[in-house]
Amino acid sequence: MLFEVWAPHADRAALRLEGATHPMRRHPVRAGWWLAEAEARPGDRYGYVLDGGPVLPDPRSRRQPEGPDGPSAVVAHDTFAWQHPWPGGRPLQDAVLYELHIGTFTPAGTLDAAAQQLDHLVELGITHIELMPVCPFPGRHGWGYEGVSLWAVHEPYGGPEALKRFVDAAHGHGLGVVLDVVHNHLGPSGNYLPAFGPYFTDTHHTPWGAAVNLDAPGSDEVRAYFLESALAWLRDYHLDGLRLDAVHALADTRAYTYLEELSTAVDALAAELGRPLFLIAESDTCDPRTTTPREEGGLGLRAQWNDDFHHALHTALTGESQGYYADFARAPLAALAKTLTRVFFHDGTYSSFRGRTHGRPVDRAHTPAHRFLGYSGTHDQIGNRAQGDRLSATLTPGLLACAATLTLTSPFPPMIFMGEEWGARTPWQFFTDHTDPELARAVREGRRREFTSHGWSAEDIPDPQDPATRLRSCLDWAEPAAEPHARLLAWYRELIALRRERPDLTDPDLASVKVAYDEEARWLTYRRGDLRVVVNLSKEPVRIKLGDGCRVLAAWEPAEAPGPDGLLLVPPESSAVLGH
Repeated sequence: MLFEVWAPHADRAALRLEGATHPMRRHPVRAGWWLAEAEARPGDRYGYVLDGGPVLPDPRSRRQPEGPDGPSAVVAHDTFAWQHPWPGGRPLQDAVLYELHIGTFTPAGTLDAAAQQLDHLVELGITHIELMPVCPFPGRHGWGYEGVSLWAVHEPYGGPEALKRFVDAAHGHGLGVVLDVVHNHLGPSGNYLPAFGPYFTDTHHTPWGAAVNLDAPGSDEVRAYFLESALAWLRDYHLDGLRLDAVHALADTRAYTYLEELSTAVDALAAELGRPLFLIAESDTCDPRTTTPREEGGLGLRAQWNDDFHHALHTALTGESQGYYADFARAPLAALAKTLTRVFFHDGTYSSFRGRTHGRPVDRAHTPAHRFLGYSGTHDQIGNRAQGDRLSATLTPGLLACAATLTLTSPFPPMIFMGEEWGARTPWQFFTDHTDPELARAVREGRRREFTSHGWSAEDIPDPQDPATRLRSCLDWAEPAAEPHARLLAWYRELIALRRERPDLTDPDLASVKVAYDEEARWLTYRRGDLRVVVNLSKEPVRIKLGDGCRVLAAWEPAEAPGPDGLLLVPPESSAVLGH
């Protein structure tokens, strides 16, 4: 078996395999690379020794059975017996996504346990599961955004074989699988990349410290490292797409950007495999060029999260106005109307949170709506709150149903955060399991310092290191069968089925969406082809002029079709979809 490692600054390198040392030689062509051949079997432990130092895990390790600090293990991807061919895949255009964290989706917190709940997602009407990061990270439990070993799977989740079993089972249920990957930072705990080469650069700085080296000397190999990792997930694990975390934090001044290079490579792999593959960006820039095709001057990613839609919806539902919600909260229904028709609220407008103008308009005539995902909650928007409280912690069932209506009938492919569909009462809090006591202390104190500065009491901030914080965040699978959860779950199923059955609800034409609203009376209605969506967020019934000839297709509270006067009576905190 051939072992290779990039270590451009090392004077000598060795392979340590199952206790035996094998000197490595310089690659005859590829500068900075070292080679060694040795007999090895799947499961054999190995690592690299640079200039007589300690044994380090392989930067391209496919498995870390003892965690980020332990030895790597040999993996043979071609020995897995896939049971469910997936030749056609599932494209993103008509998707209904479900964001899922393996460690809290079930109390067991494993991929195999999560696979046992796939029937629930099929019955709900989900098309794609979006897994939060699964790369190895310190300890057993965490969000996964401080992972390392970008080819490997967190061992407590079940390791690489378990991820393959999960994807295979999902495909057998007709579900696509998208994986959240983090290319903007690694670690810090268990991150040994700096010992091997210039994976990071002080040329740029990020909230996590030195930036990943995408444009400084040595960046060709660094870019290849991340790019090849992305392709490996899609190829070796049969994944359907990747969600790229915080692409705005990828500092890159090169003319041919890393994101363009990555999207080009993914499109080429899709053509090779003969099935659709896609990239979804998380981006804070409100820049439509992120998803504009490369031939039109964009980066070529297929879609991006749209936080502006979330913020407008959140302020309309809750009335919150702190932080980045401030601009949306001034006239939340107007903000919601703008995002439903123009995607971004900040499209060159002033952002008081940033203290400057922000964003760029979307060309509605040429940009399909499926470039942008819509949602009422995500792991970020829930977990980064002081107590990890969901909308269901404070909103009535009627308002939760309104949130579902607005998300599932919007022009955008909807994404549901796990448990949202039944109004889960369990919070989703920030939790860690750092094995480094100093890092654990710093994270605990930093989080408490952040929220006490905003008026919270320190004792009200959950301790991320306390195992109870993670346990509180696990879904309670007894809830969906009990009221009021069962009724809300039935509403989600009804709306998703309607979205699947009525092509107007997946029409990508943004320019055809027409919205009317009354800020004071707190109602909003919009047109999707021949369909009308009406939402009443107030505590009083409202009458909305729709015209006659419509019938009620779905309603949270009983509603009759408009009479000869064309007026629809909408009960308090309720919503309905009407059509011909």
